[in-house]
Amino acid sequence: MRRTPLFDEYAACGAKITDFHGWSLPIQFSGIIAEHQHTRRRAGLFDCSHMGEFILRGDAAIRAFDRMVISDMVSLKPGRCRYTAILNDRGSIVDDCVGLRLAADELYLVTNAGPLKRLAALLGGPGVENVSDATAKLDLQGPASRQVLLDIGLRDIASLGYWTGRRCAWKGKELIATRAGYTGELGYELFTPAEHASALWRALIAHPAVLPCGLGARDTLRMEMCYPLYGQDITEDTTPLEAGMDRFIAWESEFPGKAALLAQRDGGCARRLTPIVSDTRQAPRHGFEVRHNGEPVGVVTSGGFGPSVERGIGLAYVPPAFAAPGTRLTVGPRAVPVTTAEAPVYRHGTCRMRFEE
Repeated sequence: MRRTPLFDEYAACGAKITDFHGWSLPIQFSGIIAEHQHTRRRAGLFDCSHMGEFILRGDAAIRAFDRMVISDMVSLKPGRCRYTAILNDRGSIVDDCVGLRLAADELYLVTNAGPLKRLAALLGGPGVENVSDATAKLDLQGPASRQVLLDIGLRDIASLGYWTGRRCAWKGKELIATRAGYTGELGYELFTPAEHASALWRALIAHPAVLPCGLGARDTLRMEMCYPLYGQDITEDTTPLEAGMDRFIAWESEFPGKAALLAQRDGGCARRLTPIVSDTRQAPRHGFEVRHNGEPVGVVTSGGFGPSVERGIGLAYVPPAFAAPGTRLTVGPRAVPVTTAEAPVYRHGTCRMRFEE
Protein backbone atom coordinates (compact mmCIF):
# COMPACT_ATOMS: atom_id res chain seq x y z
CA MET A 1 0.00 0.00 0.00
CA ARG A 2 1.09 3.56 -0.65
CA ARG A 3 1.89 5.82 2.28
CA THR A 4 1.18 9.51 2.68
CA PRO A 5 3.88 11.94 3.90
CA LEU A 6 2.28 11.67 7.36
CA PHE A 7 2.42 7.89 7.73
CA ASP A 8 5.27 8.01 10.25
CA GLU A 9 3.24 10.42 12.41
CA TYR A 10 0.43 7.88 12.83
CA ALA A 11 2.36 5.52 15.11
CA ALA A 12 3.03 8.32 17.58
CA CYS A 13 -0.71 8.97 17.70
CA GLY A 14 -1.74 5.31 18.06
CA ALA A 15 -3.45 4.92 14.70
CA LYS A 16 -5.12 1.74 13.44
CA ILE A 17 -4.34 1.45 9.73
CA THR A 18 -6.60 0.30 6.89
CA ASP A 19 -6.34 -0.04 3.11
CA PHE A 20 -8.22 2.75 1.33
CA HIS A 21 -7.91 2.63 -2.47
CA GLY A 22 -4.42 1.21 -2.06
CA TRP A 23 -3.34 3.76 0.58
CA SER A 24 -2.37 3.02 4.18
CA LEU A 25 -4.64 5.38 6.10
CA PRO A 26 -5.81 5.56 9.73
CA ILE A 27 -9.29 4.19 10.33
CA GLN A 28 -9.21 5.50 13.91
CA PHE A 29 -6.94 6.76 16.69
CA SER A 30 -8.79 7.05 20.02
CA GLY A 31 -12.08 5.63 18.70
CA ILE A 32 -14.58 6.54 15.99
CA ILE A 33 -17.30 7.91 18.27
CA ALA A 34 -14.85 9.91 20.39
CA GLU A 35 -13.26 11.40 17.25
CA HIS A 36 -16.65 12.15 15.74
CA GLN A 37 -17.88 13.98 18.85
CA HIS A 38 -14.61 15.86 19.28
CA THR A 39 -14.88 17.16 15.72
CA ARG A 40 -18.44 18.30 16.31
CA ARG A 41 -17.42 20.08 19.54
CA ARG A 42 -13.81 21.24 19.05
CA ALA A 43 -11.45 20.29 16.18
CA GLY A 44 -10.50 17.03 14.47
CA LEU A 45 -7.43 16.64 12.25
CA PHE A 46 -7.63 14.32 9.23
CA ASP A 47 -4.90 13.25 6.80
CA CYS A 48 -6.37 13.38 3.28
CA SER A 49 -3.05 13.38 1.43
CA HIS A 50 -4.17 10.44 -0.74
CA MET A 51 -6.39 12.75 -2.77
CA GLY A 52 -5.34 14.24 -6.11
CA GLU A 53 -4.38 17.83 -6.88
CA PHE A 54 -3.89 19.56 -10.21
CA ILE A 55 -3.01 23.14 -11.18
CA LEU A 56 -4.52 24.46 -14.41
CA ARG A 57 -2.83 27.55 -15.78
CA GLY A 58 -4.03 29.77 -18.57
CA ASP A 59 -7.38 30.47 -20.18
CA ALA A 60 -7.07 27.56 -22.64
CA ALA A 61 -6.47 24.96 -19.93
CA ILE A 62 -9.33 26.26 -17.78
CA ARG A 63 -11.75 26.34 -20.73
CA ALA A 64 -10.73 22.82 -21.73
CA PHE A 65 -11.52 21.64 -18.20
CA ASP A 66 -14.80 23.54 -18.23
CA ARG A 67 -15.89 21.45 -21.23
CA MET A 68 -15.26 18.26 -19.21
CA VAL A 69 -17.47 19.04 -16.20
CA ILE A 70 -21.12 19.72 -15.40
CA SER A 71 -20.53 23.12 -13.74
CA ASP A 72 -19.51 26.48 -15.14
CA MET A 73 -15.88 26.81 -14.12
CA VAL A 74 -15.09 29.73 -16.44
CA SER A 75 -17.32 32.13 -14.47
CA LEU A 76 -15.83 31.07 -11.14
CA LYS A 77 -14.36 34.16 -9.47
CA PRO A 78 -10.88 34.22 -7.92
CA GLY A 79 -11.02 33.06 -4.32
CA ARG A 80 -14.15 30.95 -4.80
CA CYS A 81 -14.54 27.14 -4.74
CA ARG A 82 -17.04 25.11 -6.76
CA TYR A 83 -18.17 21.50 -6.55
CA THR A 84 -18.52 19.68 -9.87
CA ALA A 85 -18.26 16.30 -11.59
CA ILE A 86 -16.52 14.79 -14.60
CA LEU A 87 -18.82 12.55 -16.65
CA ASN A 88 -18.41 9.87 -19.29
CA ASP A 89 -20.38 9.79 -22.56
CA ARG A 90 -23.21 7.90 -20.84
CA GLY A 91 -23.72 10.79 -18.42
CA SER A 92 -22.35 8.80 -15.47
CA ILE A 93 -19.86 10.09 -12.91
CA VAL A 94 -16.14 9.48 -13.49
CA ASP A 95 -15.30 11.61 -10.44
CA ASP A 96 -16.68 14.40 -8.29
CA CYS A 97 -14.18 17.14 -7.53
CA VAL A 98 -13.71 20.68 -6.21
CA GLY A 99 -12.14 23.55 -8.09
CA LEU A 100 -10.65 26.69 -6.48
CA ARG A 101 -10.03 29.72 -8.68
CA LEU A 102 -6.69 30.90 -7.33
CA ALA A 103 -6.39 33.70 -9.89
CA ALA A 104 -7.95 34.79 -13.16
CA ASP A 105 -5.59 32.46 -15.04
CA GLU A 106 -5.17 29.70 -12.44
CA LEU A 107 -7.47 26.93 -11.18
CA TYR A 108 -6.63 24.47 -8.39
CA LEU A 109 -8.43 21.14 -8.72
CA VAL A 110 -8.91 18.53 -5.98
CA THR A 111 -9.97 15.00 -6.98
CA ASN A 112 -10.59 11.63 -5.37
CA ALA A 113 -7.88 9.00 -4.98
CA GLY A 114 -9.64 6.08 -6.67
CA PRO A 115 -9.76 7.42 -10.26
CA LEU A 116 -6.55 9.47 -9.99
CA LYS A 117 -4.60 7.67 -12.71
CA ARG A 118 -7.49 7.94 -15.12
CA LEU A 119 -8.00 11.60 -14.30
CA ALA A 120 -4.31 12.33 -14.85
CA ALA A 121 -4.69 10.95 -18.38
CA LEU A 122 -7.94 12.84 -19.00
CA LEU A 123 -6.61 16.14 -17.70
CA GLY A 124 -3.13 15.86 -19.16
CA GLY A 125 -2.34 18.59 -21.63
CA PRO A 126 -0.84 22.06 -22.00
CA GLY A 127 -1.17 24.16 -18.87
CA VAL A 128 -2.04 21.26 -16.56
CA GLU A 129 0.32 20.17 -13.77
CA ASN A 130 -0.34 17.12 -11.62
CA VAL A 131 0.99 18.03 -8.16
CA SER A 132 -0.61 15.11 -6.30
CA ASP A 133 2.61 13.34 -5.30
CA ALA A 134 4.22 16.58 -4.15
CA THR A 135 1.24 17.68 -2.04
CA ALA A 136 -0.06 16.75 1.40
CA LYS A 137 -3.63 17.61 2.41
CA LEU A 138 -4.52 18.14 6.07
CA ASP A 139 -8.17 18.77 6.97
CA LEU A 140 -8.86 20.54 10.26
CA GLN A 141 -12.59 20.38 10.98
CA GLY A 142 -14.68 21.61 13.90
CA PRO A 143 -15.95 24.82 15.51
CA ALA A 144 -12.53 25.52 17.08
CA SER A 145 -10.60 25.06 13.82
CA ARG A 146 -10.30 28.73 12.91
CA GLN A 147 -8.96 29.69 16.31
CA VAL A 148 -6.50 26.79 16.23
CA LEU A 149 -5.07 27.97 12.92
CA LEU A 150 -4.81 31.53 14.18
CA ASP A 151 -3.08 30.27 17.33
CA ILE A 152 -0.36 28.46 15.36
CA GLY A 153 0.26 31.56 13.24
CA LEU A 154 -1.75 30.86 10.09
CA ARG A 155 -3.28 34.32 10.07
CA ASP A 156 -4.12 34.35 6.36
CA ILE A 157 -7.17 32.13 6.88
CA ALA A 158 -8.94 34.72 9.06
CA SER A 159 -10.86 36.24 6.16
CA LEU A 160 -11.91 33.01 4.44
CA GLY A 161 -15.66 32.61 4.02
CA TYR A 162 -17.54 29.39 3.31
CA TRP A 163 -16.43 27.76 0.03
CA THR A 164 -13.53 30.14 -0.54
CA GLY A 165 -9.77 29.64 -0.63
CA ARG A 166 -6.43 31.35 -1.12
CA ARG A 167 -2.67 31.05 -0.99
CA CYS A 168 -1.31 31.43 2.53
CA ALA A 169 2.03 31.38 4.29
CA TRP A 170 3.00 29.51 7.45
CA LYS A 171 6.51 29.84 8.89
CA GLY A 172 7.75 31.21 5.59
CA LYS A 173 6.32 28.33 3.53
CA GLU A 174 3.51 28.75 1.01
CA LEU A 175 0.40 26.60 1.23
CA ILE A 176 -3.14 26.73 -0.14
CA ALA A 177 -6.10 26.85 2.24
CA THR A 178 -9.76 26.30 1.45
CA ARG A 179 -12.83 26.43 3.67
CA ALA A 180 -15.16 23.82 2.21
CA GLY A 181 -15.31 20.74 4.42
CA TYR A 182 -16.87 17.30 4.43
CA THR A 183 -18.18 17.21 7.99
CA GLY A 184 -20.76 19.99 8.25
CA GLU A 185 -18.56 21.87 10.69
CA LEU A 186 -16.41 24.95 10.30
CA GLY A 187 -13.24 23.60 8.76
CA TYR A 188 -10.22 24.17 6.59
CA GLU A 189 -8.29 22.10 4.07
CA LEU A 190 -4.55 22.81 4.02
CA PHE A 191 -2.57 21.84 0.91
CA THR A 192 1.11 21.96 1.72
CA PRO A 193 4.31 20.71 0.04
CA ALA A 194 4.78 17.11 1.17
CA GLU A 195 8.11 17.84 2.87
CA HIS A 196 6.45 20.34 5.23
CA ALA A 197 3.47 18.18 6.17
CA SER A 198 4.92 16.66 9.34
CA ALA A 199 5.82 20.04 10.83
CA LEU A 200 2.29 21.31 10.21
CA TRP A 201 0.72 18.11 11.59
CA ARG A 202 2.80 18.31 14.77
CA ALA A 203 1.96 21.97 15.31
CA LEU A 204 -1.75 21.22 14.99
CA ILE A 205 -1.68 18.07 17.14
CA ALA A 206 0.11 19.99 19.90
CA HIS A 207 -2.87 22.32 20.24
CA PRO A 208 -5.13 21.30 23.16
CA ALA A 209 -8.28 21.64 21.06
CA VAL A 210 -7.14 19.19 18.35
CA LEU A 211 -7.59 15.42 18.18
CA PRO A 212 -6.24 13.22 15.34
CA CYS A 213 -9.10 11.50 13.52
CA GLY A 214 -9.40 8.67 11.04
CA LEU A 215 -11.55 7.57 8.14
CA GLY A 216 -14.14 6.06 10.47
CA ALA A 217 -15.13 9.40 12.01
CA ARG A 218 -14.87 11.10 8.64
CA ASP A 219 -17.44 8.61 7.34
CA THR A 220 -19.93 9.06 10.17
CA LEU A 221 -19.60 12.85 10.02
CA ARG A 222 -20.25 13.01 6.28
CA MET A 223 -23.15 10.53 6.50
CA GLU A 224 -24.89 12.75 9.05
CA MET A 225 -24.57 15.54 6.48
CA CYS A 226 -25.74 13.18 3.68
CA TYR A 227 -22.63 13.87 1.60
CA PRO A 228 -22.00 11.12 -0.97
CA LEU A 229 -18.78 9.11 -1.02
CA TYR A 230 -17.06 8.45 -4.34
CA GLY A 231 -16.79 4.75 -5.13
CA GLN A 232 -19.72 3.93 -2.86
CA ASP A 233 -22.65 6.34 -3.26
CA ILE A 234 -21.50 7.68 -6.62
CA THR A 235 -19.75 5.61 -9.28
CA GLU A 236 -19.61 5.30 -13.06
CA ASP A 237 -22.96 3.53 -12.78
CA THR A 238 -24.70 6.61 -11.36
CA THR A 239 -25.56 9.97 -12.89
CA PRO A 240 -25.57 13.41 -11.25
CA LEU A 241 -29.38 13.46 -11.42
CA GLU A 242 -29.65 10.13 -9.61
CA ALA A 243 -27.14 11.35 -7.02
CA GLY A 244 -29.09 14.55 -6.33
CA MET A 245 -26.48 16.85 -7.90
CA ASP A 246 -29.03 18.72 -10.03
CA ARG A 247 -28.14 22.17 -8.66
CA PHE A 248 -24.53 21.84 -9.81
CA ILE A 249 -25.40 21.22 -13.47
CA ALA A 250 -24.92 24.16 -15.87
CA TRP A 251 -27.40 23.03 -18.52
CA GLU A 252 -26.39 25.83 -20.89
CA SER A 253 -22.84 24.42 -21.03
CA GLU A 254 -21.57 21.57 -23.19
CA PHE A 255 -20.07 18.54 -21.45
CA PRO A 256 -19.69 14.78 -22.05
CA GLY A 257 -22.88 12.83 -21.54
CA LYS A 258 -25.13 15.90 -21.74
CA ALA A 259 -27.51 14.26 -24.22
CA ALA A 260 -27.94 11.23 -21.97
CA LEU A 261 -28.46 13.48 -18.97
CA LEU A 262 -31.06 15.59 -20.78
CA ALA A 263 -32.94 12.43 -21.73
CA GLN A 264 -32.91 11.31 -18.11
CA ARG A 265 -34.01 14.73 -16.90
CA ASP A 266 -36.92 14.87 -19.34
CA GLY A 267 -37.90 11.22 -18.96
CA GLY A 268 -37.45 11.04 -15.21
CA CYS A 269 -34.91 9.24 -13.02
CA ALA A 270 -35.65 5.67 -12.08
CA ARG A 271 -33.94 6.15 -8.72
CA ARG A 272 -32.68 8.86 -6.37
CA LEU A 273 -30.04 8.88 -3.65
CA THR A 274 -32.07 9.35 -0.49
CA PRO A 275 -31.20 9.83 3.21
CA ILE A 276 -32.65 7.21 5.54
CA VAL A 277 -32.88 7.21 9.33
CA SER A 278 -33.51 4.19 11.55
CA ASP A 279 -36.09 4.21 14.32
CA THR A 280 -33.38 2.98 16.70
CA ARG A 281 -29.61 2.67 16.96
CA GLN A 282 -29.75 -0.24 14.51
CA ALA A 283 -27.81 0.83 11.44
CA PRO A 284 -28.40 0.29 7.74
CA ARG A 285 -25.35 -1.21 6.06
CA HIS A 286 -23.82 -0.91 2.61
CA GLY A 287 -25.46 -3.41 0.28
CA PHE A 288 -28.62 -3.92 2.36
CA GLU A 289 -31.75 -4.38 0.29
CA VAL A 290 -34.43 -1.72 0.76
CA ARG A 291 -38.04 -2.89 0.87
CA HIS A 292 -41.46 -1.24 0.84
CA ASN A 293 -44.28 -3.38 2.19
CA GLY A 294 -42.00 -6.37 1.77
CA GLU A 295 -41.18 -5.69 -1.88
CA PRO A 296 -37.59 -4.84 -2.95
CA VAL A 297 -37.31 -1.23 -4.13
CA GLY A 298 -33.65 -0.25 -3.71
CA VAL A 299 -30.28 -0.68 -2.06
CA VAL A 300 -28.32 0.98 0.74
CA THR A 301 -25.01 2.47 -0.45
CA SER A 302 -23.82 3.97 2.86
CA GLY A 303 -24.91 3.17 6.38
CA GLY A 304 -23.83 3.26 9.99
CA PHE A 305 -24.54 4.68 13.41
CA GLY A 306 -24.78 8.47 13.61
CA PRO A 307 -23.25 9.48 16.97
CA SER A 308 -24.67 13.02 16.89
CA VAL A 309 -28.24 11.93 16.08
CA GLU A 310 -28.04 8.65 18.05
CA ARG A 311 -29.76 6.72 15.28
CA GLY A 312 -28.82 4.42 12.47
CA ILE A 313 -28.42 6.51 9.32
CA GLY A 314 -27.54 5.99 5.69
CA LEU A 315 -28.01 6.75 2.02
CA ALA A 316 -29.96 4.52 -0.35
CA TYR A 317 -31.05 4.50 -3.97
CA VAL A 318 -34.83 4.17 -4.22
CA PRO A 319 -37.43 5.10 -6.87
CA PRO A 320 -38.67 8.72 -6.67
CA ALA A 321 -42.05 7.45 -5.47
CA PHE A 322 -40.38 6.26 -2.26
CA ALA A 323 -37.87 9.11 -1.87
CA ALA A 324 -40.20 11.71 -0.36
CA PRO A 325 -39.28 12.50 3.28
CA GLY A 326 -41.34 10.50 5.72
CA THR A 327 -41.69 7.35 3.63
CA ARG A 328 -41.55 4.19 5.74
CA LEU A 329 -39.25 1.42 4.50
CA THR A 330 -37.26 -1.51 5.85
CA VAL A 331 -33.66 -2.51 5.17
CA GLY A 332 -31.58 -5.65 5.47
CA PRO A 333 -32.31 -9.26 6.37
CA ARG A 334 -33.81 -8.28 9.73
CA ALA A 335 -36.17 -5.72 8.14
CA VAL A 336 -34.87 -2.78 10.19
CA PRO A 337 -37.51 0.00 10.02
CA VAL A 338 -36.23 3.26 8.47
CA THR A 339 -37.75 6.53 7.34
CA THR A 340 -36.61 8.65 4.42
CA ALA A 341 -35.45 12.11 5.48
CA GLU A 342 -34.42 15.51 4.22
CA ALA A 343 -30.71 16.24 3.97
CA PRO A 344 -28.86 16.85 6.17
CA VAL A 345 -29.83 14.51 8.97
CA TYR A 346 -27.65 16.50 11.39
CA ARG A 347 -28.68 20.17 11.34
CA HIS A 348 -26.48 21.88 13.92
CA GLY A 349 -23.24 22.16 11.96
CA THR A 350 -21.07 25.25 12.15
CA CYS A 351 -19.80 25.25 8.55
CA ARG A 352 -21.47 28.55 7.63
CA MET A 353 -20.21 30.54 10.62
CA ARG A 354 -19.35 34.16 9.86
CA PHE A 355 -16.56 36.15 11.47
CA GLU A 356 -15.86 39.82 11.88
CA GLU A 357 -12.57 41.02 10.40
